[in-house]
Amino acid sequence: MRRWFAWFIRRAPRIRDLMFIGFSLLTIVAQAAAGSSGGWQARDWYVLAAGIVASLALWWRRRYPVMVTVVTILAMATAQIFVPMGLALLTLSIRRRDTMLVILSVAGYVAYVASYWSGNSDPFVLMFTGPFLIGTWVAVGAYVGARRDLMVSLRDRAERAESERELRAEQARLGERARIAQEMHDVLAHKVSLIALHAGGLEVNPAVGPEKVESSAGLIRETARQAMEDLREVLGVLRTDLSVAGADLAPVPRAADLARLVEASRAAGVKVTSDLALPDEVPASVGRTVYRIVQEGLTNVHKHARGVTTEVLVRGAAGTGVTVRVTNVRPVAADALLPGSGAGLVGLRERVGLSGGRISTGPTQEGGWQVEAWLPWSDGRSEASEDKSDGEEGER
Repeated sequence: MRRWFAWFIRRAPRIRDLMFIGFSLLTIVAQAAAGSSGGWQARDWYVLAAGIVASLALWWRRRYPVMVTVVTILAMATAQIFVPMGLALLTLSIRRRDTMLVILSVAGYVAYVASYWSGNSDPFVLMFTGPFLIGTWVAVGAYVGARRDLMVSLRDRAERAESERELRAEQARLGERARIAQEMHDVLAHKVSLIALHAGGLEVNPAVGPEKVESSAGLIRETARQAMEDLREVLGVLRTDLSVAGADLAPVPRAADLARLVEASRAAGVKVTSDLALPDEVPASVGRTVYRIVQEGLTNVHKHARGVTTEVLVRGAAGTGVTVRVTNVRPVAADALLPGSGAGLVGLRERVGLSGGRISTGPTQEGGWQVEAWLPWSDGRSEASEDKSDGEEGER
């Protein structure tokens, strides 16, 4: 039954065409036979021939609706054949509802009145019944056409909404992947650079005593363990997908966390001077961004500056915002200890831009390198929403 139904659906338009043609031919034969009660005259043969031509023309009513309607109107005007004209007007009103439909409907009405105008027919009856007969075909066709157009528009809207939903889901997945990749870079690059710095120190100083080797090995082991824990946390979030705006991927640092970050670089042999004044009441998003700026700055020192003297400055207050600066002097070695991916500073610019702040990176006049950023005390997006709320309250 499903195969037969599918076959019928595919061929339903042509089946309807055959039904219309058959119905029209039956009415034409009946009309010609009714007029030939005293024998077939030339007029009867003409009505039959014109009716057959007008009925067969309905086969092309979908492709050429205007031309088929014109043919049936001519048949109506010359042979008083109404059914093919009504079916043609029905198809035309389904296909289009414009000026052409109005013109051909009026032409059909004129052809109907003119063909039946005789001494035996009341002209006033023809003038009032014509609009009813023709208007019925046109009204039914217009209703069917409008309903089809509505269904097509609803189907298109549903398909468009579905495609937009899939596009938004795909964009969300891509954004989540990019965010997790950036977070993994921020979390692991610093730890791996510390491991490489400790190992490089042992490599360039082979004559150090066993105590120094033991201490460096312990630091390498502890740093590797922390890196594995951080990696496990990030991958756990990736598996469970429970993070909201990255809140569970990044720490919420305070001044003590920055101090531990600087101390880890000092333990790796980097001469770091620090001036850390980050209040504990700093917003979480701002504190997280400050932590990442300092972390990325020290990571770049580990990779490219081989432990040169570095200055870290963090100052913040509720009225003035937070200033972060990481500056290192000119390195002695030209080659990098570890290759850089180039994603760290790009990620920092994105983080700072989303927070409503500004960042600048580049060489100093002495040949070193400096990363400096300013962040508003609160998230830029929150400020924007608050300003919008205040503006709406003012308008109210």
